[in-house]
Amino acid sequence: MRIMLRNVLLPATAATLALGISPALAPAQDRSQADALADFAVVQKVLQHPRCQNCHIPGDAPLQLDDSRVHAQNVQRGPNGLGARGTSCATCHSTENPPASYGEHMPPGAPGWRLPTPAHKMVFVNLSGGELCRNLKNRAENGGRDLAALRHHLDDKLVLWGWSPGVGRAPVDVPRQQFIAAFERWAKAGGPCP
Repeated sequence: MRIMLRNVLLPATAATLALGISPALAPAQDRSQADALADFAVVQKVLQHPRCQNCHIPGDAPLQLDDSRVHAQNVQRGPNGLGARGTSCATCHSTENPPASYGEHMPPGAPGWRLPTPAHKMVFVNLSGGELCRNLKNRAENGGRDLAALRHHLDDKLVLWGWSPGVGRAPVDVPRQQFIAAFERWAKAGGPCP
């Protein structure tokens, strides 16, 4: 896209700067592929942090703690992502983190504690950036979500828990606002994959 400015034809990015428009607010086609891929690298870093990947698993046994070890007590995904019969996630996980006075490594909590369903696992573990990107955008894998619906999902209280995981757990190390901004820019650019 090019813009005519005072009888000079400029690339749209240069024209938006000349007009005093922030490049972040410029149309998606003005952003370079490299910028969008850099934004996805931020998204990847968050999604592959233990707070996210511990539940976005290829098998049916969730992971736990900062070292992503297999969940104790033989916990399983179950048919709807809420745990196996007799051992639902809610058996141990409340709707909020326990008080700090309970000590480290108590079962954390957030509203709607669950795993993705078996039909839509949304695997984040051990994937390259390209694989993660394609998996994230695969509607057959992600529950039929487009990029806008994926962005909406990032406001789920269980997702928000990743930045406030309770005593003894490292929060996601990318500030949430930075993550959201990177996701939105990447999505606005069409969600290109590395």
